[in-house]
Amino acid sequence: MMRGTLDDLAAFAVVARTRSFTRAAAELRLSTSALSHLIKGLEARLDVRLLQRNSRSVAATAAGAQLLRALEPALVEIGGALEQLGQDRGALSGTVRITATRHAYETVIRPVLPAFHAAHRQAKVEVLIDTQFRDIIADRLDAGIRLGEKLDKDMIAVSVGLDLRMAVVASPGYLARHTAPAMPQDLTQHDCINYRITPASPIMAWDFEADGRTLEIKVDGPLTFNAPELMLGAAMDGLGIAYVLADQAAPDLAAGRLVRLLEEWTPPFAGYFLYYPSRKQVPPTLAAFIAALRAARPRHAGGARHDAGPPPS
Repeated sequence: MMRGTLDDLAAFAVVARTRSFTRAAAELRLSTSALSHLIKGLEARLDVRLLQRNSRSVAATAAGAQLLRALEPALVEIGGALEQLGQDRGALSGTVRITATRHAYETVIRPVLPAFHAAHRQAKVEVLIDTQFRDIIADRLDAGIRLGEKLDKDMIAVSVGLDLRMAVVASPGYLARHTAPAMPQDLTQHDCINYRITPASPIMAWDFEADGRTLEIKVDGPLTFNAPELMLGAAMDGLGIAYVLADQAAPDLAAGRLVRLLEEWTPPFAGYFLYYPSRKQVPPTLAAFIAALRAARPRHAGGARHDAGPPPS
């Protein structure tokens, strides 16, 4: 009964993961009608309903969820074995799927893509831009890139970026109307531009450190954004003080559109880490991509978190 159903099972797993026939069809490079026919044929052979469909969404039934839990490890193993075959033939193939913030993509991933693509013409890199953390196991991602201090302790973490710094910035026009803060606590008397990652997450506090003293300041103001470029724009418009990554503000600071404040209170901190689940064998494409990121990382980049060392092959 199970002969010839491997393609059907793999297709079912993609639909269940994406919860969409449209997205799954695009990923599998099939038409939605062909994909629907595959799933219906699988359900008919198994004589069980695997997916619950309505006009807006698709979800696995209890039987479907049970099958998916059994399928996913096997599909990962099959994918890894196929990648290994390609590597054994001297050509790295397969897809590495990574979640990252836009800043992490621009500063860590984008610079290595030309050389990686030139070295591994058959390998593919899929980058999913997201500000919030993803469960990379549940979302069937290979890895993520985030700041090290926020990573789960059961993840393997590899340092892939330079140290970063925050910058407190305001426009000359705003500072002409307000006394510049001399201490972080003074920010509570200013219009500050806040940052919230998702609608459900709290507004982020501003962290400061000097001479071994750390402060967490909760500021207030008329504006809140979830994108640093919008915060910078509002600051340049004179609407308040912003707290952003220093390299994001650098062009506007150099041009005089912004002024840096409290610089002595914003020391460097450990930058980005690539993280992935602990496995006996890392997929070859992921291992090669990690190697490319580490090779591109400047040697003077620091960081408090332990570098996990070279990825296992």
